[in-house]
Amino acid sequence: MLLITKVVIGIAAAIYAAAVGVMYIAQRHFIYFPDPARTLPAAANLPDVSERILSTPDGERIVAWYGNAKPGQPTILYFHGNGGALELRRETIRRYLDRGRGVFMMAYRGYSGSTGSPSEAANIADAKLAYDSLVGEGVSPDDIILYGESLGSGVAIQVAREKKVAGVILDSPYTSILELASMYYPWLPIGWLLKDRYDSIGHIGDVHAPLFILHGEADDVVPVRMGKRLFAAANEPKEMSTIPDGGHVIHDGPSFDIVDGWISRLRAARS
Repeated sequence: MLLITKVVIGIAAAIYAAAVGVMYIAQRHFIYFPDPARTLPAAANLPDVSERILSTPDGERIVAWYGNAKPGQPTILYFHGNGGALELRRETIRRYLDRGRGVFMMAYRGYSGSTGSPSEAANIADAKLAYDSLVGEGVSPDDIILYGESLGSGVAIQVAREKKVAGVILDSPYTSILELASMYYPWLPIGWLLKDRYDSIGHIGDVHAPLFILHGEADDVVPVRMGKRLFAAANEPKEMSTIPDGGHVIHDGPSFDIVDGWISRLRAARS
C-alpha cells in the first residue's frame, strides 16, 4: 500500500512539474492574444487617420494610427488591451476625433502588423518611443493624455512615471499582472514563474499627473477592487468612476461621455 501511495505521489508530482514547465515556457501566450492582421486606417473607415511606422532600436517596426487634434485640443496616446487589433478600436478613435481630440494608437509587437513578439520590456520601450514620436510630430507634452486600456493601463503608468503628460486615463486597470495571474492560477508558483509583471500598484506612486480611473463594477476579468486599490494608492489630483453592472473595458456612449467629460474638465482647469 505504501509503495502504491509513493507511486501515485510520484506521478502527481511529475504531472505538476510538467504543467509548471509548460506554463513557464508558454506564459506569454496566456497574457497576449495578438491579432497580426494589418489594416490601413482608410479601410477601417477612418480616412482622416494616417498610419505611422516606428522603428525600434532593436530593429522592429511598430504600427501606429494617428489622427490629428483640432487646434487647442489634446491628443490621446492610447495603449490598447491584450487582444485584438487597432481596427477593433476604430469606433473609439472615431468618437474622439469627432470631439476634436487627437488620437495616437500604437500596436504592440505582433499586433496589427507590428513585427516582433510582445513582452513587458518591449511594450514599455515601444510606448516611450510612441510618446517621443508624438512629440516629434509637434504635439506638446502639455497636450498629451495617456490612455491605458486593461493591459495598457500598466503600460500607461510606466510611461507616466518618466514622461511629462497632461493626464492619465486608466480603463479597467489591475494592480499587477502578478496578482491577477495568482487569482486565475492559484495552484501555480506564479511568483517564481512570471516574467511580465506590470507592477502598477508599485509604480502608481511615481505618477504625478492628473489621473482618471474608469472601471465596471461587474468586471469579471479584472475585479473592480483592483481599480479601487490602485486609485487609493495614487496621488492627487485623481478621480474614479465606476459603471454599475459594467463589464470589462466598456466603450459605449455613457462610459465614453464620462471619460470625455473628464478630459473637458481637465482642459478647462488649465485656463
